[in-house]
Amino acid sequence: MYELNFDIKIAGQQNESMEQILVNYFKRLGIAAQKVKNYYIVSESVVRELLDFAQDFMAIDELYFRHQQAEWRPLKEVTTILEAQWIDDIIRRKAVVCYSQPIIDEHEEIFGYEVLARFPNEDGTLKFPNEVFVAARQRGRLYALDRLCRMKAVEYSTQLKKKTFINFIPTSIYSPEFCLRSTMQLAKKTGVDFQQFVFEVVETDKVEDINHLKKILRYYNEKGFQYALDDVGEGHSTLEVLAELKPHYMKLDMKYSQDVSIDEMKQKMALNFLRKAQEVGAIPLAEGIENRRDFIWLQQQGYKLFQGYFFGKPATTPQQSIVI
Repeated sequence: MYELNFDIKIAGQQNESMEQILVNYFKRLGIAAQKVKNYYIVSESVVRELLDFAQDFMAIDELYFRHQQAEWRPLKEVTTILEAQWIDDIIRRKAVVCYSQPIIDEHEEIFGYEVLARFPNEDGTLKFPNEVFVAARQRGRLYALDRLCRMKAVEYSTQLKKKTFINFIPTSIYSPEFCLRSTMQLAKKTGVDFQQFVFEVVETDKVEDINHLKKILRYYNEKGFQYALDDVGEGHSTLEVLAELKPHYMKLDMKYSQDVSIDEMKQKMALNFLRKAQEVGAIPLAEGIENRRDFIWLQQQGYKLFQGYFFGKPATTPQQSIVI
């Protein structure tokens, strides 16, 4: 079983008086607890034992933990990380199924597909991606999960034969040269032309290190891949930043595209986004299209690509034609 390591800090007079008793208790159980400076390095199983022990014998509000050198937090908050242990099993079993949703052009023909990860439970139901990625972030497994989804999507792309949009989370990649090497190798092995792939940056608004993002995108570009940005968010949506990032595609979020034909505020946002995309040379793509009137309005303004339930829902078998 995959186990995390935690740093544990004992504070307060009551807890410090119990420290040696606690260490002896762990020794009797055969559990190792390494002390470094003023804290202990322990495994996940030790944390579980400590929580049980502390409930009866210690002041739990004066016990602290940290994981992967993050900030110190109250020990009672560690339960959210412990309870998310199921994500380790998903990663171990590679329990990811790929779905695809068509992306159409202004002539209502299939231009490409976005590949979406889904996570099946043993009873056949699916876990929501948001739930899965939150759990991975809590346990520090975001890189492993993001890599798994990327690799599965590259494998799936062999049956698409058109532009393939694959999501990735830039904050999970610490070094593109090393982290993306396996993706490169698999892409070569599949024999798919690199120009088929469009790597789509998700959670762009959470990227604080723009230079790191530029490094990743530059690496993709040098290797012959294209990339897309979603609505890049406050602080990152200036023309200067977008011009530096040089996206091949920019995606308008569904919160602006849905009902855009009848909402003046959304129209203003959609036109502003379109203007930015045109000024930096990116192809504008509107997602979340659910009816024809929104599609027609966006098409008339100059949007080139479209995605949404109006054209097709995500499915395991790639949709071959558009029936509206």
